[in-house]
Amino acid sequence: MKNTIISVIATSILGISLIVGFSLASASSEKDELNSDKVTFFGSPTSAISSSVAVPQSYNRLLFSGTVSPLLNKDGKTTYERYGNTERQAIGILEKLKADLITKGLSLADVTFLRVYVAPDPNKEGTPDYQGWFNAYAMFFNTKENPVKTARSTVGVQSLVSPDYLIEIEAEVAFKNNSKSKK
Repeated sequence: MKNTIISVIATSILGISLIVGFSLASASSEKDELNSDKVTFFGSPTSAISSSVAVPQSYNRLLFSGTVSPLLNKDGKTTYERYGNTERQAIGILEKLKADLITKGLSLADVTFLRVYVAPDPNKEGTPDYQGWFNAYAMFFNTKENPVKTARSTVGVQSLVSPDYLIEIEAEVAFKNNSKSKK
């Protein structure tokens, strides 16, 4: 009995030591990546989003305020005819963001963070259509064309500025500051 207890204690100590060792090694690796001279995304390889993003001091930040869907059909009789469902609205917003970034010489690969507000969808029993948003996100991020997985928050809200809007997106972008410092 005494040998069994000692064996269990020794195994537990060994297991805990291995876990702590792996954690410290991982933390050390991530700490090294924080000192990188490029934007670094952290998180699980199996997740569609990053858990955090490190942006070096040599980068500029560009913030996009809440953007809503473009009008699809001004004569539409319903929200869905005028602006589309949550997924269609999200696609429209991300297409607008992409076009705006291109005019600035940037791309969706420069996006580091998205803050997303999803309002109740009348066709989804009055609940936010998170899956519609996730489907739209998957078309623009974590793809072969754009492997970036942004850090992201998705929040269900009671309403947006217009009952036609089912989603609103804010974006944070980081881009390299290539200008020479002035002395």
